[in-house]
Amino acid sequence: MATKFQEDGVLQASKGKLQPPRMYKVVLLNDDFTPMDFVIAVLQRFFSMDTEQATRIMLKVHNDGRGVCGVFPRDIAATKVEQVSAFARQHQHPLACIMEEN
Repeated sequence: MATKFQEDGVLQASKGKLQPPRMYKVVLLNDDFTPMDFVIAVLQRFFSMDTEQATRIMLKVHNDGRGVCGVFPRDIAATKVEQVSAFARQHQHPLACIMEEN
């Protein structure tokens, strides 16, 4: 809530409209080397998906070249991208994870 001074020196609260935070899609990109089981494990571990949901997204990535894992505020999306990328590197997979404005 913002405040402003009136001419008589009294502090008065002013109501400003808060905008909801911009949302970002976290997207996995297909490659020819990352095993499907690893992609499923990533979706379960970092996006709390069950096996059925993770398999559905993995097949979308495989067939369409990309798949949306979730939509989050910017800081959460950036954290997820970094976590997935670090996990893939740690396991020596080229899995790419990006974020796009929704």
